[in-house]
Order: sequence, then structure tokens, then C-alpha cells
Amino acid sequence: MNLTDEQMDRYARHIILREVGGIGQKKLLGSKVLVIGAGGLGSPLVLYLAAAGVGTIGVVDDDHVDLSNLQRQIAHGTADIGRPKVESAQQSVARINPDVKIIPHAERLTADNVRRLFDGYDLVADGSDNFTTRFLINDACFFLKKPLISAAMLQFEGQLSTYKAYEGGDHPCYRCIFPAPPPPDVVQTCGEAGVLGALAGTMGSLQAVEVLKELLQIGQSMSGQLLIYDALYADFRKVKVRPDPQCRLCGENPSVLDIEGSSSAA
Repeated sequence: MNLTDEQMDRYARHIILREVGGIGQKKLLGSKVLVIGAGGLGSPLVLYLAAAGVGTIGVVDDDHVDLSNLQRQIAHGTADIGRPKVESAQQSVARINPDVKIIPHAERLTADNVRRLFDGYDLVADGSDNFTTRFLINDACFFLKKPLISAAMLQFEGQLSTYKAYEGGDHPCYRCIFPAPPPPDVVQTCGEAGVLGALAGTMGSLQAVEVLKELLQIGQSMSGQLLIYDALYADFRKVKVRPDPQCRLCGENPSVLDIEGSSSAA
């Protein structure tokens, strides 16, 4: 595949990067990324992946645009209220980059459909907002051997990491860091605790950077490191994380043995 003159202009700032170049840009155009969630994290993530020329982007979300979303979910506008988020995100991408194909999946991710939805994608980016879905995504990526870029945020804090535990060695999975969800009476959602709108842009953009790095195989992977961002103090910290021998998924004696068993083991 040769880049057209229009593509040479569109991606010029990528092409002049030694680490990307024309070969890297063509690789992005041939890549397929699945984004879980078209909300606060998924919005900037999808838009920046589209602008970067990631050729195929699947978006999984069964929700509709609500007025309360617009404070942070920049893929949607006032005129989109009531529309499925995947449709609104698809339209936003079309305005940015006609090179990109958006595949909308207007359904909730479950153990029953995760294999079908993940099939054919090179990488998965998790922008979900609950622990049950995060565990399911983590487990599916482990069994299906797909890199996972996962981000989360609440109030003024965000977290980000890459998970490739299927490679073994020093690569932990999400369960190595978070063995179990917190008690229901402790964990809060953005709707309950609030979130600074611009924080979604920060974390979604960082997530997009890590996706592009993994696709291009450049720089240092975030696998084995957890990035923590405190927006109130403009403080970034990286914590080294090692695989947990007692992990129920990737440990020495796993109890989560397949994707179908993931939800019951959350």
C-alpha cells in the first residue's frame, strides 16, 4: 500500500518522525483497534486514534448521549443528545478523517459476546467505567493474546497501564494489581463522586499515545508500570508492578481458566 499525496500531507508530521516514517504510517492505516466505551476516556481516545490514521476502530458502547455527558465526552455534542454514542462517535470521526473506518458495536460487553467482538482486532483499549467489565476485558485479552491499554479516572486522579501478561516474564495482568473489586459500598462512579472534565482529555490522550506506541512498537511499553496522575498537583508517578504468583488469572495456580468463567471470578 502506497500513501496518496493527500495522505502524505495529512500525516506529514508523523512521517518526518524517525520512529514513525512512511512505513509506520502505513502500519497504522492497516491496524485495527477495539475501544471499549465511547464516554469520557473513549471520546478523546477515538478522536486521536482517528486523527493519527489508525485504519479501523471498533467502538463498543450500548449507551445513549445524555446532557450530563457533555462536560467531558468530547466526541458528542448537544445535538447528539439521545443518540447512540457509537453513532455520534462515528460521525465525529468522519468529520476528522475519511481514511478511518469506524465499526460501531451498540451493545454491552459480556462474556457471551467478548470473543466475537474482539475477533480481528490487533489491540484493545479499555475506557470502561466498572470493575466487572475491566476484569472481563483483562481476562479476554489474556486468553486471546491481545495487548490491552487500560485507563481509569475519578474526581482528580487518573491511572494508566498496558497489560501483556500472555507474553509471560515480567508482564503482569490487571488482576495482579487489582486482585478483586472493592466492596460495593466503597467504590464510587463518576456520577456519584464527580470527575474533572478535562481530566478525561488528559487520560484519554495518554491512552492514545500508548496505543500508537504498541502498534508501532516504539519507545518503552507501559507494561509492568502503573502511571498515576494527580491533576490537583500536576503530579505524575510511575509505580513498577510485577506479576503476582498468586494471581487467579496468570499466576502459578490460576482459578480463572477461560473467558466464560471471568464474570464469576470478578
